[in-house]
Amino acid sequence: MPDPLEGVYARIYHCVSCIPEGRVATYGQIAELVGASGPRQVGYALASTPFELELPGHRGINARGEVSQRSVGTRDSEQQQRLQAEGVVVNRKGRIDLERYRWQPGINDGLDDDPEEADFWLDRPGVG
Repeated sequence: MPDPLEGVYARIYHCVSCIPEGRVATYGQIAELVGASGPRQVGYALASTPFELELPGHRGINARGEVSQRSVGTRDSEQQQRLQAEGVVVNRKGRIDLERYRWQPGINDGLDDDPEEADFWLDRPGVG
């Protein structure tokens, strides 16, 4: 198993830490931003996040705008509740409107206070 604080896992964790409250990012979006092999690698990284990192991993969702199913086949109601507490609307079918809530690095992320951080994300493929 890779060291979660090095390489692509570290990039995934950094990316997720930048998602502002009230915004979400798909696993595929995160994978593209950090150069991960794909959405599943992001999901694995988030599932194995060291507790001490206190990442807002609940802001990572699947490509359909849903909280992903867990290994037991149920959706994580805690994740949904945390998103709702941040103002993210989850509809009756358990979906989030990605047009409204998707994080767009450098655009709706509050990184204006840190130009280097904003430039980093704007230079990533598929952004801006």
